[in-house]
Amino acid sequence: MTVSVDMGSDERGAPVTMDLEELLATRLLVQGNSGSGKSHLLRRLLEKSAGQVQQVVIDPEGDFVTLSERYGHVVIEGADYAERELARIAARLREHRASVVLSLEGLEAEGQMRCAAGFLNALFDAPREHWYPALVVVDEAQLFAPTTGGEVAEEVRRASLSAMTNLMCRGRKRGLAGVIATQRLAKLAKNVAAEASNFLMGRTFLDIDMARAADLLGMERRQAESIRDLARGTFMALGPAVSRRPITVRIGTVETQARSGSPKLVPLPQADSVDLQSLLDVTPDAAPTLPMTFDPRPRRVPADELLSDIEAPAQTTSAPSLPDRNEEEVEAVYAEVLRAIVTDDESSGRPAAVLFQDFQVRCRMAGIAKPALDLAAFSRRLSCARAGIFDPHAEEWASVLALAGGLPDDMLGAFLLVAKAARDGAPCPSDIAIANTYGTSSIGRVKRLIGYIEGRDLFVTRTDMGGKRSITIPHLGWTTAPAEAA
Repeated sequence: MTVSVDMGSDERGAPVTMDLEELLATRLLVQGNSGSGKSHLLRRLLEKSAGQVQQVVIDPEGDFVTLSERYGHVVIEGADYAERELARIAARLREHRASVVLSLEGLEAEGQMRCAAGFLNALFDAPREHWYPALVVVDEAQLFAPTTGGEVAEEVRRASLSAMTNLMCRGRKRGLAGVIATQRLAKLAKNVAAEASNFLMGRTFLDIDMARAADLLGMERRQAESIRDLARGTFMALGPAVSRRPITVRIGTVETQARSGSPKLVPLPQADSVDLQSLLDVTPDAAPTLPMTFDPRPRRVPADELLSDIEAPAQTTSAPSLPDRNEEEVEAVYAEVLRAIVTDDESSGRPAAVLFQDFQVRCRMAGIAKPALDLAAFSRRLSCARAGIFDPHAEEWASVLALAGGLPDDMLGAFLLVAKAARDGAPCPSDIAIANTYGTSSIGRVKRLIGYIEGRDLFVTRTDMGGKRSITIPHLGWTTAPAEAA
């Protein structure tokens, strides 16, 4: 069955169509500087072929998510999932032939490359019985198949480039037809661009990109210079799916719009310079003037007064007996004293033995002659307090403390900190917060701590593509909300 996709009209107004079956077999490369209309072209192709073939869109800017309302595309926010979860989603999409937009808007460049690589590899590795035809549209392809590494890790660059190469070189036998768009041909890996047999070249100004475009179109340099004169939304087309000779095509209209459009000029506010100046002026806060109400010189004590003070017998007073406290009152004092200790910024770096002395002094000042806690019991109470738990004897924490009974005392605070966040559904504590609870400033020790607890099957750690970590306590069924680990 031949399906023709109406892309627009040529210079004479005749319709220009693209053979969808031929496109699936020969792939497509779209090139044009920023503002040339590449995204508009891709949107036209996706809209006109919707319902005819499965569509997979790798969308680094989140521009194509609006296709979901009109055409039913599934929108996946890549930053919300871990790599293994994205692989399972991709396999399920191939099985059920659902069209999808993978939005990478919330990720940095390295995260986008890692996410796209994992997703494309999962599409590529689908079982043979699921090799249905699909258009795989990759916008801003130079981000995922760069000629150089830039600021991303070399391992990430290699993985992304390998996935893009598999899509363009070996994807056809698996039903995957790559449609890639780029602003700069010079920044796109040659082995990826060279696999396309259909080309739509938009407005280009740089000589190096024009030379690459002329080479791909089989044109002389003098002919290729006409690409500079193309209007926005107009492309020079060549390839078995559209035309055997270069033609100029004006892309037709679309029914959906991107969330972010081109900037438009808007009128400036109507106000004279005096009014604008008054809006910008900020009166500095006047520093208060403090009168000198004291004599900076020390007071001279008369000799007679000094001698009388020395000769006066010291008055001895007996210390008042401390009142008896019941168990609930003692626990309340312990909680208040521990709260004061952990809120002191200087206490985080002090060992438990030093803080135990501070604890005893504070309890004495609160009316408890000798605390019933020894150093070991205090260390565990201190760990609980650093996690925000000041009453560990409460019934709600019984199961948590029993679960953590096999952990060393110094790890108890970190476990309880995560458990408290998981119980409340709060964001996962950061490495710095865990380090403060653990009594260290080393992030490496925190990672080894989490790994140790995870090895005891008390934690299950999950990190999504956006770098946000969540921790599950499987024995309790509690999970924290995702949050940055840094």
